[in-house]
Amino acid sequence: MSRSVTRQAPGKLYVAGEYAVVESGHSALLVAVDRFITVTAATASGPRARVSSALYDGGERTWERDAQGLAVPSTGEVDYVISALRVVEELVRERGGEPAMVHLDILSELDDASGRKLGLGSSAAVTVATVRAVADFHDLTLSDLDVLKMALLASDAVEPVGSGGDLAASTFTGWVLYSSPDRQWLREQRRSSGVGALLEARWPGLAVRRMPQADGIDLLVGWTGEPASTASLVSHVQSRLQAQASTAPAATYEQFLAASEACLADLVTALESGDLAGVRRQVTGHRVLLADLARMSGIVIETPELARLVEIASSHGAAAKSSGAGGGDCGIALHGPATSTAALRSAWAEAGIVPLDLAVFTRCEEDS
Repeated sequence: MSRSVTRQAPGKLYVAGEYAVVESGHSALLVAVDRFITVTAATASGPRARVSSALYDGGERTWERDAQGLAVPSTGEVDYVISALRVVEELVRERGGEPAMVHLDILSELDDASGRKLGLGSSAAVTVATVRAVADFHDLTLSDLDVLKMALLASDAVEPVGSGGDLAASTFTGWVLYSSPDRQWLREQRRSSGVGALLEARWPGLAVRRMPQADGIDLLVGWTGEPASTASLVSHVQSRLQAQASTAPAATYEQFLAASEACLADLVTALESGDLAGVRRQVTGHRVLLADLARMSGIVIETPELARLVEIASSHGAAAKSSGAGGGDCGIALHGPATSTAALRSAWAEAGIVPLDLAVFTRCEEDS
């Protein structure tokens, strides 16, 4: 008997704490946005199944099982989709089931009309949506924390550089405060523990909570039109800082981490109390910290286009900064009722910055 299950995961934007959150136990604030990746898992027959997605060149790949029964792409390397499929299937087997062959159809809203990515976390969203769709296809009962942990396992097997904050936002939705786990501990545990045991375990450093919507403070997003590679930028920053460690005091980077954590804590307090002036101070503080990190590492985080985005937003009374790894992609502006969103969006557009029609997305509890 054939069946199909469809699940979605939203894109994300970093509000503050990017780069610091890559280090275990350090935090970032993110929001989920109302553009989605949708994954449908449907019954497949035969030794091969397809993965259809515009994210792939050619629009489609096939997968099969190797001699150990693991899902493998018929050609090419394991990607986020196949990695997520493998993690879910491991749990199915641990719980006494037999994984089914499934076709996966993937639709993305996280790019523009020409197919350029907008920097909204498509890799994370497709990982989370695949975990949810395949798990529900096999009738697995999972909490949001279970889904996040499985997505982290799947993502780490493909790209070990990221923090997982984008996965947390796509999983929990809304405003999400996230601290990253100890990846070295996790990889050591993964060598000897199954998925089920890791779902039950406490992961050192990992913490996540959904914050309430900030009253009287709204979000606007502008896109510079310059795609940027988060993994590449984060990797370059880490390698540059490691290379400099022998000649520059390590305390400089530690000071950045401590300052980012303190600034983020004050930002969360300001948001929860509706203190717009406090939000402006802390967003500006985060911008300064990222500029310091850029100088330390020699990497461009705030491009001229992002700087212009911030300047325009600030002139309209909003608190603004780059979002995520920088180097292009998006900037965010937090503002109160005194800011004219129409005027700000128009000014961005005149400067060649694309105002994105995005809102914070919070999943209803009954949909979880």
